[in-house]
Amino acid sequence: MSAVDNPFFAPSDLPHGVPAFDRATDEHYLPAIEYGMAQQRAEIAAIVADPAEPTFANTLEALERSGRLLAAVEMAFETVALAHASERLQEIKAQVAPLQAAHHDAIYLDSALFARIDALHQQRAALNLDAEADWLLHRYHTEFVRSGAQLAPADAELLKALNMELAGLENEFSQRRLADNNKLAVLVTDPAELAGLTPDVIAAAAEAAEAAGHPGQHLITLVSNTDQPVLGSLHSRELRERIYRASSERCAHGDDNDTRDIILRTVRLRAQRAQLLGFPTHAAYQVQDNTAGTPEAVSGLLDKLVPAAVANAQRELADLQALADTDSAGITIEPWDWSYYTERLRQQRFSLDEAQLRPYFEAERVLVDGVFHAARELFGLTVTERHDLPVYHPDVRTFDVFNADGSLLGLFYLDLYARPSKVGGAWMHSLVIQSHLLGSRPVVVNTHNVPRPPDGEPTLLTLSEVRTMFHEFGHALHGLFSDVVYPRFYGTAVPQDFVEYPSQVNEVWMYWPSVLAQYARHHRTGEPLAQSVVDSLLAAEKFNAGFTTTEYLAAAVLDLAWHSMPPEHGVTDVVAFEAAALAEAGFRVAAIPPRYRSTYFSHIFASTAYSANYYVYIWSEVLDADTVDWFRENGGLLRANGDRFRAAVLSRGGTAEAMSYFRDLRGRESSIEPLLVRRGLTAP
Repeated sequence: MSAVDNPFFAPSDLPHGVPAFDRATDEHYLPAIEYGMAQQRAEIAAIVADPAEPTFANTLEALERSGRLLAAVEMAFETVALAHASERLQEIKAQVAPLQAAHHDAIYLDSALFARIDALHQQRAALNLDAEADWLLHRYHTEFVRSGAQLAPADAELLKALNMELAGLENEFSQRRLADNNKLAVLVTDPAELAGLTPDVIAAAAEAAEAAGHPGQHLITLVSNTDQPVLGSLHSRELRERIYRASSERCAHGDDNDTRDIILRTVRLRAQRAQLLGFPTHAAYQVQDNTAGTPEAVSGLLDKLVPAAVANAQRELADLQALADTDSAGITIEPWDWSYYTERLRQQRFSLDEAQLRPYFEAERVLVDGVFHAARELFGLTVTERHDLPVYHPDVRTFDVFNADGSLLGLFYLDLYARPSKVGGAWMHSLVIQSHLLGSRPVVVNTHNVPRPPDGEPTLLTLSEVRTMFHEFGHALHGLFSDVVYPRFYGTAVPQDFVEYPSQVNEVWMYWPSVLAQYARHHRTGEPLAQSVVDSLLAAEKFNAGFTTTEYLAAAVLDLAWHSMPPEHGVTDVVAFEAAALAEAGFRVAAIPPRYRSTYFSHIFASTAYSANYYVYIWSEVLDADTVDWFRENGGLLRANGDRFRAAVLSRGGTAEAMSYFRDLRGRESSIEPLLVRRGLTAP
């Protein structure tokens, strides 16, 4: 394929270098990735062949400039492969994964390239580099060593083989999970079973069934986590159980979509790789480069939280059982009952019905008058939609984001709706990274999985979906505010247990009175959410905290358990291991399953990034809760506070030791107390 035919064979000529999705086909990605890899290998070869003594400019700066075409096509490809993957694109992704692993190893196991970096690192103190350049040298040296640059040749070859196989396993896990998620959507033939759901949810289920070839019926599609949103409203206990079992038993039916063989093989190979690199376990390898430092530090935090969370959950269970007993139905609360009776109890205690709140959370209003409004108040940003940029799916929208002085900050893409071709969950992704060295502005994407309403009907969000919209835009702000020289340090390129911190802070504006008053209005009448309801929402913030904390901690503990074993772990039964690990950690509430069971735990088995790292959300929440206290202590939603947070945290990317950002903001080390108060975690 020639450069004329392939839009990725040359830098994009579109504004800010955004991908030419209108000219890209599935068949363009693989040759463009191969072309970009070949180009970067040539650029690396030129660095290594330079006869001059290594300098920062001819080695590290040159390394930072390399691979630009490859980075552009990979970011576009990853965006589409996650959000709108055809069968052909999934096949290409399976081909690309091992190529990417091999390309990474070709660079990071290049002994001649490492020799140049090592020589500079040994002279580091005498080079008189500025702070960002000095940290870049430190990080490159660290990453090369962690990637095996000091291994003997035979061990380096073994590492390459391990990385290649793991890349294939992670991709296969992702594809099986997506296939099973679509396959196990629950078909409802009797509309009477849908009692309790709102009309728009029922209509959306009818459209989903129609699209899946079941006209006149209803299809309940599954979201990524174990607990499904409809379980809180459905009166039919039988249907609730069917939906729960479909959700919790994903990828565990012994068919082509079963992931248990992948899990056991992945865990073994990751442990083997860690030991090859000098670490006792994969968890030790992963956490060493985070702010936590060691798995023991992570376990220390989890050990403080689990008993209190479980004790709260047991008290909640007793309350739910008492409510169920008033029905004289003779039932014992099971996982498929928890959300249903929780919503009933919420209505009793706080006069809150989440289904009745949804008309006040229309998606466009939440976005413009909530998420964007908070960003304007805090940072002075204005966001303007544009319609001239090509996108990978008609649902995708694009926006210019401007600073308070009118200067262009970057571009924001929003992909809101669920579809069968999209991976579950919500995430932020980049299409172009900011760098003063490269002269590039940031282009970021927020991807969600909100069910599409019937044609002509408004998109009404749940409380959880509103929170997710604020959360993901927090990630987007982290990328948009990036103000770094070197692309290696762009935006969210921070330790994994720090990256969730800014996004979690942004959730606080969801309930901030001046923000809530702007967006929480009835989609038909414009009537604001009554103050009594607002008061109830705030009063209910800690309600069901035992459940939410316990289901999350169970998943975090499970992740750590899988990745704390040696290669010869001897585990043959995934389900039995999961049960034993949770029991040993003290999870004694059978009615609360982990947020993700192992067989569909994509965070940790569909990629490496969150493996042994699922703890990062609660680790980051320690910083988040403490920072929210800082905002409140200093007047809340004020430009001065936003500018300070932007300068101290959001703009700095990975240019220094991450915890120094928090210390610069707060003037001290973090405290766990604000988190304990927020989640209502008292000693058992």
